[in-house]
Amino acid sequence: MLKKRIIVCLDVKDGRTTKGVKFQNNIDIGDPVDMAAEYYRQGVDELVFYDIMASARGRGPILDLISRVASKVFIPFCVGGGIGTIEDIRSTILAGAEKISLNSQAVKNPQLISEGARIFGNQCIVLGMDAARDETAPSGYRVYINGGRVKTELDAKEWAIKAVELGAGEIVLNSIDADGVRQGYELNLTRMIAEAVPVPVIASGGGGTPQHLADVLTEGKADAALIASMVHSMGYTVDGIKKDLDKADVPVRL
Repeated sequence: MLKKRIIVCLDVKDGRTTKGVKFQNNIDIGDPVDMAAEYYRQGVDELVFYDIMASARGRGPILDLISRVASKVFIPFCVGGGIGTIEDIRSTILAGAEKISLNSQAVKNPQLISEGARIFGNQCIVLGMDAARDETAPSGYRVYINGGRVKTELDAKEWAIKAVELGAGEIVLNSIDADGVRQGYELNLTRMIAEAVPVPVIASGGGGTPQHLADVLTEGKADAALIASMVHSMGYTVDGIKKDLDKADVPVRL
């Protein structure tokens, strides 16, 4: 049976790790290089690094910081934020990232997904998608960009299907409604997207207890769960969470 992955997310703003609630009121919580090294030591399966202001400010990825993080971790490392060209993708991979997350830029230029997948392989191209409940959208969820600040015309399910057809090899699905509130993942949204696409879906937004991860990895049909607050500020460790999941019969790498 395929093991479920636990992924820690580092949201980075001005070179520091930050954490907010529903993309608001972000506070500085530490140095991303030190934090990445610590989560690697704890046994995290992958790391995701998002520069949360890059797209909004119209600049590319911080390559120096990416290479410093990459030098400390020897697991898959995904980078997102401000990656708007093939050259940005290439330079980010050369800086040490294994995967590139395209979110706002993929919506603005879908060809970036197909070109990136053609040149670097589908496994390198991850669709980052921020979705929120919207009764006017066909699936009941709408896609937002620029760090959740800008509403688009895209339906979440339709966009997921299209992005995979274009070449995305994985989807990080973030529920804006659940983000940072620690009340559990958006199971309905996660299950809907996981059932609609043939690639791995990573659930993001809402993890507060190991039971929340167990729920989204089983009922929500996610292939992986992304966590942040739990390990940043709630006293959990990656290895402790994995032991709890193992006890709950969720297959994880111990």
